[in-house]
Amino acid sequence: MRVLLVEDDLLLGDGLYTGLTHEGYTVDWIKDGAAAVQALKQETFDLIVLDLGLPKLSGLEVLQKFRSSGGKTPVLILTAQDTVEYKVKGLNTGADDYLTKPFDLDELCARLPPFKGAKSIEPRR
Repeated sequence: MRVLLVEDDLLLGDGLYTGLTHEGYTVDWIKDGAAAVQALKQETFDLIVLDLGLPKLSGLEVLQKFRSSGGKTPVLILTAQDTVEYKVKGLNTGADDYLTKPFDLDELCARLPPFKGAKSIEPRR
């Protein structure tokens, strides 16, 4: 399963890249929102793991652009934004799951198998 990891924190991104690769996932790691939008236009992924607090474009902006362009790849938001307001906004924008930092890699990995071969739900209007 090919995963697009969009995370600007180098230490966390490196840990996620290593952990997901160790679990058998193929991981492409991008560190800003603008580069993520470009990658999503040019490549195909099975899952997107998306931080919200990104440079250049926020994770919500990336998600909104992706869904507006017809993108169906499932998206798991992984962020420090832990308020109900952010969770609802992320899910209503088209995220399929929402996990807050700090998190355990085992929990993240346990959430990924259902996305294998899945298509995303439509964002709420």
